[in-house]
Amino acid sequence: MSARDEQRQRALNALVDEVALEEMRAAHGEVRLAPVAVVIAAYKERDNIGDVVSSIPKQLCDLETSVLVVVDGEEDGTAAIVRDAGHFAVVAPVNRGQGAALRLGYRIAREHGACYVVTADADGQTDPNDLERVLAPVASGEADFANGSRRLGTTHSTGTVRNIGILVFSVLITLLTGTKVTDTANPIRAFRAELSEGLALDEPQYQASELLIGAIMRGARYTERPVTMRRRASGRSKKGGNLAYGYRYSRVVVHTWWREAQLRRGR
Repeated sequence: MSARDEQRQRALNALVDEVALEEMRAAHGEVRLAPVAVVIAAYKERDNIGDVVSSIPKQLCDLETSVLVVVDGEEDGTAAIVRDAGHFAVVAPVNRGQGAALRLGYRIAREHGACYVVTADADGQTDPNDLERVLAPVASGEADFANGSRRLGTTHSTGTVRNIGILVFSVLITLLTGTKVTDTANPIRAFRAELSEGLALDEPQYQASELLIGAIMRGARYTERPVTMRRRASGRSKKGGNLAYGYRYSRVVVHTWWREAQLRRGR
C-alpha cells in the first residue's frame, strides 16, 4: 500500500470510528467505564454473545468490570442483546475486521476511565475464569502486558494444522523479538489501558500479533499465563481457511517486526 493509500485508509478509519462513537453516545449517553474494561469484538455473533457477556465476572482482581462489545458492522442484532443485558455496545457502520474493532475498543477504554483492558472472544471459546488469571500480573504491577497461552494450559481444538501454526508462529515471534512467546494469537490478553495509545495499530484483521510484537519491541514487560481454549459455542469461524489465514498472519508478523525494528534503529 502506498503512502497516499495509507493516508486515505487512516482518514476513512477515523471517520468510521467517529460515526461509531456518536452511535454509542446516542445509545448510552456519557459513558464511564469501570477500572477494568473487558473488550470484545463481535461480528455476526447474536447466537453466542448473550451467554458470553453474562458470564463475565463483575469483578476481576477485586476491581469492578465493565463489558464493552465492539460490533464490527451491525447486521444481526448483536448490539441490542448486549445492551438489553446491561452492558455497553458500540456499533461500527461497516465491517472492517477484528483488529479495527479492537483498536476502537482500546481507544474507548482509555478515554472513558478504564485503567486496564482485558480482551475475550465473542464466540464462547474463552473461559471467563481465565480473565482474572491473565489480568493479575498486570494489576499487581508485575507486567505491562500479559497474554493467555493455550500451550501452557489446555486447548480443545482438534485442528492439527491450526495447532501446528500456533507453534510455528510462537517460535518465529520468539526469534524476532528475543522474548519467549508460546501463543501469539490467544484471544485473552490484558494490559494497562494507556499502553495501546503509544503503539502503531494499523492492521484491520490480525491485530493480536501487531499488538504483541509492538508492545514487546517498545519495551513492555511481558508475561504469559495458562488458559483454556474451548470450542466455538456455535456458528463458524470468520478467519477463513488455514493456508490463507497462515499466509496473511505471517505477513502481519514480518511487517510489524520490520516496522518496529526500523523505528528502534531511528531512535
